[in-house]
Amino acid sequence: TQPASADPPTDQEYTGTKRCASCHFEQFMQWKTTLHAKAFSLLTKKYEADPKCLKCHATGYGEKTGYATAKDEALKDVGCEVCHGPGSKHEEAAKPFAQVKELTKEQQELVKGTIWKTLPKIVCLECHKAQGHGESQTPPELKKKKK
Repeated sequence: TQPASADPPTDQEYTGTKRCASCHFEQFMQWKTTLHAKAFSLLTKKYEADPKCLKCHATGYGEKTGYATAKDEALKDVGCEVCHGPGSKHEEAAKPFAQVKELTKEQQELVKGTIWKTLPKIVCLECHKAQGHGESQTPPELKKKKK
């Protein structure tokens, strides 16, 4: 896998979580139960085009093939590619093995080697700064009231 500090390879594109689900269904179903799967819908209309919000509520915002407008339905929310990077090369490498029930070690390495980033840094803190450093760009009217 590529180091997390490197920029995403320019020859990779964001594909969207539903395309990841075609091979990683159990992980997809687990993700659907999280707030990450609803991150975009947590925004009010007023903030759905705000760059400060989109970097944490959409996948790949600010990247060449990442979320850009409401038309990019597949990239709304915080999907797989936020942590694992653009998935086009991974999908391309995995496609020949779609009908294989158990990959060999070499096949696994080939497919896994196409993932740009697999959490070697604390990706979570890029958005969850409130927990990490007490900072938050969340507008006051959208913050949950503490009980």
